[in-house]
Amino acid sequence: MQLSIVICSYNRASYISDALDSLYTQTTGLNAFEVIIVDNNSTDNTAEVFSQWRTAHPNGSFTYITETKQGASYARNTGAAASKGQWLCFMDDDAIATPNYVENILKHIETKPDAVGFGGRIIPKYIPAEPKWMSFYVSSLVGNFDYAPTACAFENGKYPLESNMIVKKEVYDAIGGFNTALPGVVGTLRKWYRQRRANPNKSHF
Repeated sequence: MQLSIVICSYNRASYISDALDSLYTQTTGLNAFEVIIVDNNSTDNTAEVFSQWRTAHPNGSFTYITETKQGASYARNTGAAASKGQWLCFMDDDAIATPNYVENILKHIETKPDAVGFGGRIIPKYIPAEPKWMSFYVSSLVGNFDYAPTACAFENGKYPLESNMIVKKEVYDAIGGFNTALPGVVGTLRKWYRQRRANPNKSHF
């Protein structure tokens, strides 16, 4: 197995099916990857929604597990520990992957053999519509991430966001995954990406 997609979820029963649908119809087919959903103490009916979705979509490898320690870092580490892939891909539970999402990831891995981590675009979908006050300067606060039109090395101070981050499993394990002792999403992996700036050819977008 080359790629494991880890989706951590907390009370996103209304969105998780769309995220899974977008992965179920990937251009690569379902044998190219596995999906691990980590329920991080949801109090809604996320588990029931997944069960119903899985009954209607029986093909491929979609695994549902739980993590009782609250926090995205705990959940991501649990998902990574359960993975079988050589590469880890972290995707949000309300994200919609483009049809060629996995294809592009695998192609990047093949064409950039020195890369050990990279990330991609995150384009917000506003419901019901984009607020009038939204601008380039504040869009990053809602997760907008569109660093470059083509693949390139990350510049100093730039790094993938956890919503669309791909990292080699052996590297993830070597640094101990996400540091659960640190608050929020600022953790070991981001520090590691900053340190990689000394050799920019090793990290690609």
